[in-house]
Amino acid sequence: MTMQTLNLTVTGMSCDHCATAIRGEVGKLPGVTEVEVDVAGGTVTVSGAPLPAQDSVAAAVEEAGYQVITP
Repeated sequence: MTMQTLNLTVTGMSCDHCATAIRGEVGKLPGVTEVEVDVAGGTVTVSGAPLPAQDSVAAAVEEAGYQVITP
């Protein structure tokens, strides 16, 4: 199966603890193999096969205490 990638813009992140919290919640989702968090850039990149729905990933980010900005 082909690896898929999802890029999200996230607000409220300010430190490594934020990144760890997001990686922990999003990493629990089925199919997720990698979560990259750029605190300074305000982005989260999720890779997996198959990748969960964007709504599921956004809900996991929000569970960690941060907000996803949808385009």
